[in-house]
Amino acid sequence: MIIHAILDLLFIKMKKTNVLSILCLGFSMIGFAQQQIDSTKVQQLDEVVISDSRFTLKRENSGKTVIKISQQEIERNQGRTVTELINTKSGIEINGSRSVEGQNLGTFVRGGNNRQVLVLIDGVQINDPSLVSNELDLRLLDLNTIESIEIIKGASSTLYGNAAATAVINITTKKSSKEAISGSFLSVIGTNQTQDDLNYNGASFTNNVSINGTLNKFRYLASFGNRYADGLSAAKSDSPEKDPFSRYNTNLKLGYEFSNSFEISAYASLDKFKTDIDGFPAPTYTFADTNDEYISQQKRVGISPKYSYNNGSFQVNAAFTKIDRETISDFGSVNEAESVVVDAFNKYVFDETFYTIVGLNYGDYNSLFATEESFTNTDPYLNIVYVSDFGLNLNAGGRLNNHSEYGSHFVYSLNPSYSIPVKSGYAKVFGSYATSFIAPNLSQLFGFFGANPELDPEENVTLEGGIEFNTNKGFRVNGVYFNRKEENTIVYTTAYENATTDATVNGFELEAQVDVVKDLTIATNYTFTELKDGVRLRVPKHKANASVGYDICKNSYVSLNYQFVGSRTDTNFATFTNEDLNSYSLIDLYFSHKLINNKLKLFANVTNLFNKDYFEILGYTTRGRNVSLGLNLNL
Repeated sequence: MIIHAILDLLFIKMKKTNVLSILCLGFSMIGFAQQQIDSTKVQQLDEVVISDSRFTLKRENSGKTVIKISQQEIERNQGRTVTELINTKSGIEINGSRSVEGQNLGTFVRGGNNRQVLVLIDGVQINDPSLVSNELDLRLLDLNTIESIEIIKGASSTLYGNAAATAVINITTKKSSKEAISGSFLSVIGTNQTQDDLNYNGASFTNNVSINGTLNKFRYLASFGNRYADGLSAAKSDSPEKDPFSRYNTNLKLGYEFSNSFEISAYASLDKFKTDIDGFPAPTYTFADTNDEYISQQKRVGISPKYSYNNGSFQVNAAFTKIDRETISDFGSVNEAESVVVDAFNKYVFDETFYTIVGLNYGDYNSLFATEESFTNTDPYLNIVYVSDFGLNLNAGGRLNNHSEYGSHFVYSLNPSYSIPVKSGYAKVFGSYATSFIAPNLSQLFGFFGANPELDPEENVTLEGGIEFNTNKGFRVNGVYFNRKEENTIVYTTAYENATTDATVNGFELEAQVDVVKDLTIATNYTFTELKDGVRLRVPKHKANASVGYDICKNSYVSLNYQFVGSRTDTNFATFTNEDLNSYSLIDLYFSHKLINNKLKLFANVTNLFNKDYFEILGYTTRGRNVSLGLNLNL
C-alpha cells in the first residue's frame, strides 16, 4: 500500500524498531481497515466574506480576494502551527516558520514587513507596543483554539486603522458547543530533526484539552494547551547545542444571551512561551551557538456587549492586554507593555442594498523603556457597501487617524466591483484604491536600540485590480495585480530613520481551486513580488503552493502539499554583506482517519518528505524530514 511504502522509505535508516515506527504502521492499517464506518460529509455552501466590509456578504459581492481558512481546513492541519498554515496562502511569506520552533518570524505580505500587518482576535486589534514592529507575536498562538481565519490583503486602514497597510489577519477563536457539555482532547507526538540527523525520536509534543457547552442562555468554553519541541539548534554549526521551545495557552470564554436583542461575551487568556536562542556574544559579536534565552508572556481580558435591532446592531469590542518579555543575552533587555483597545460601532442595512458601519476606535498604548512612554489613537470611521441588483458593488470608506504624537491624518478607500452571472456561478472584475497611515512605534521612538524620536510616519498608497471566475460547483480561479507606493519608509542603518527615497512594490497573485472528480480537490496559488527601488530581505520574487486532497472513503482523507520558494536576498552577519539564497521546494504529506462515529480521529503528518537541505534564513537551522502522529477525541 502507498502509506506503507512511504513509511518504509522514512524509516529505512533506522537500526532498531522504536515506538514511533510501531504507531505509524498500526495507524496506516487502521486507516484502511475501517473504511465501512460512516462520516459526515461537508456540503459546499455559498462562500461568504466578512473581514473586508465587516458584513456577511456573498463572495461575488466583495471587491477583494479574501482568503478564508475554514474549520475543516484547520482540522486537516492539526499538529501544525498557525504560521505554517497561513504561510501556504498567496501573497504571504512567514519567514522563520520552517526553522527552529522558537525562531523569530518575519511576516512579509506583498513585499511589506511585520509592522504593516494587523492581527485581530475576535474583532480586537492585538499588538505589542514594546516590539520594534509593534506586531502580535504569532508564536504565542495555538492553532487548536482557532475556529477560522480570514485574511484581507491590501490596504485596510479605513476599517482597521494604523498598521493595516498590507494585510489584516482576522482570527476567530472557537465557539461553545450547543450541547450542555462537550469536550475535546488532542495530542500529537513527533520528531524534530535536521536533514543530516534522521533519528526519528520523539522530540515534539502538542496537547490541547477543551470543555465547553451551552446551558440555557449561558455559554462557556475553557481550554488549556501546551507545545514543546527539543532537539535542534537555532544556529547551524558543526557541534550544535539544543534550543528547546515550550509554550502554554490558557483560555476562558463566557457568554450570556439576555434576550433576542442583547447578549454579552467576555474572555480571558494567558499565553506564554520560552525558547533558547543563539546570538552575537562579545567580544567577537559574530553569530554563534550561545545559551541565550527569550521569554514572552501575554495576558488578555476582554468584553463584547452587542445589541441587535431591526436592520442593525450596536457592538463594543474592548480588551486590555499586558505583555512581559525578557531577552537573556549579552544584549539582554526587559520589556513591559500594556494596551487598551475599544472599538464601538453601529451597523445598519438599508433594504439589503446599503450596508453601513460607523464607529469609533480608541487605543492607548504604553511601554517601559528607560522611562514609561505612551501614545493614543482616537479614530472615527465610516464605511458603506452598496450591493445592486444588476451586478455593481461598491465598498468605500474613510477614517480620521487622531494620533497623540502625530496629529490627524485622513485615510480612505474606494473598492468597486462588477459581477455577472455565468451558469450557476459568476464572473467578477474588481479594483481598489486605498491609503494607509503607519505611525512610528514606541520602540523605534524610545527603545533600547537605535531609537529616534524625530521619525515621521509612513504613508502608503495601494492600487489593485483583478478578475475572478467561480462556478460555485468546485471551480474557482482569480488573479489580482497590486502596486503599493511607500513614503517615509522607516529603515534601520545605525539607528532608525526615514528612507530618503520612496519605495514601490508591485506584483500579481494567481489562485485556483478545482474539484476534479468527486472527493478530489486541487488548490494552487502563485505570487510574483517585485521591489522597484531598494532591497527587501528574505522576500522571494516567486512563490507557489499546490495541494491535492482526496477523501479515500467516507472517513479517511489524504493530502499532498507542495511549496516552492524562489531565490531571496539575506544578510551574512559574519561579513555584513548581502547574499542570494537558493530557491527550494518542499513536499508534505497528511493522512487522517475517523473512528467511533467520527468522535475519534487519528492522523499523521510527514513534512519535508524528501529531506530537502536549504537555508530559510542565512546561518540558521531548518527542519529536515519530520513525522508526527496524533489523535483528536471529541465527546
